[in-house]
Amino acid sequence: MAEEMVQKLLDGQALDTEEFCDFSLEDQNEATAAKGVAPSSPSTFTPELKKNICYVVAAAIVNDKGEVLMIQEAKSSCAGQWYLPAGRMEAGETIAEAARREVLEETGLELEPTTLLMVETAGGAWYRFVVTGTVTGGRLKTPADADPESLQAQWVADLSAYELRARDIEPLVELARAYHARGAAAWHPERLPAARAHRRLLLRLVVCVRKRANNRVSVLMSEKTSLHLPTCEISPPRSIHSTLKSIEMFGADLPPHRPAGVLSVEYSHQPDQPAGLCLTLLVPVRKPLEEVHLIDKYQWCELNRELGHALLDRLGKNQLVSLNVIR
Repeated sequence: MAEEMVQKLLDGQALDTEEFCDFSLEDQNEATAAKGVAPSSPSTFTPELKKNICYVVAAAIVNDKGEVLMIQEAKSSCAGQWYLPAGRMEAGETIAEAARREVLEETGLELEPTTLLMVETAGGAWYRFVVTGTVTGGRLKTPADADPESLQAQWVADLSAYELRARDIEPLVELARAYHARGAAAWHPERLPAARAHRRLLLRLVVCVRKRANNRVSVLMSEKTSLHLPTCEISPPRSIHSTLKSIEMFGADLPPHRPAGVLSVEYSHQPDQPAGLCLTLLVPVRKPLEEVHLIDKYQWCELNRELGHALLDRLGKNQLVSLNVIR
């Protein structure tokens, strides 16, 4: 079962198992209350688009000249300044559909998204999905086409020559330029979010470790309810890193570990339904398996050599979708 789950995630597929959760908001709130601290969010929190959860798409599109597609803002708060095509997702949209809509509305061009480049999150209730892709048609918006969405769009070679709405897009542009300059073969496989609806905000972990005795790779599995990859509910006010630290898998003897990046995103939404998602992070443990102690209800499952090597390969540079946790 562990091998099947890992292979599906490597292939960019959604897991079709039940929505298991080892550490729900209710569990987290009980643990917080036991320390004499008032919980920061209700145990019954349900993500609702544009009410208590915000999903944003940004398109970092680069042409063969290394120029990036930029738009001049029309909103009164930043009119005349420049930014990437970006905006909030609408109910019922996939991330790819939202990217296509925003690019068409703001630049006049038709986009075919090809892959996620980065997932950014601030707290647990704001997410920006940065995609890149290929322009397949349309006509670049000129000042004569100005509307409430944007004043115009241009292919830009030098960002410093333009007044930016915010400088937070500079690393996104650098990432997109590097991706296109080096070619997709030097990066992770093209990966767009997998379509699966979730009722909660979930963080799923693929925790991997090597065994010193045979150099084989094992992944951590939870035995709570049924065998599954460790999963917890994301607390809206807390960062992803804070949520990760709160998961008790190793007891007091916490081994060195850090998320390497995003292995997959699962998201699908229908109007009037919860707008949950599931982020799967690949988390390598820096000690050998023999030196790592688990608490009850967790076990290591050894992978076959081929799959273990495939998982380790994803720990290489640019082999995962980048994760940026904004503090």
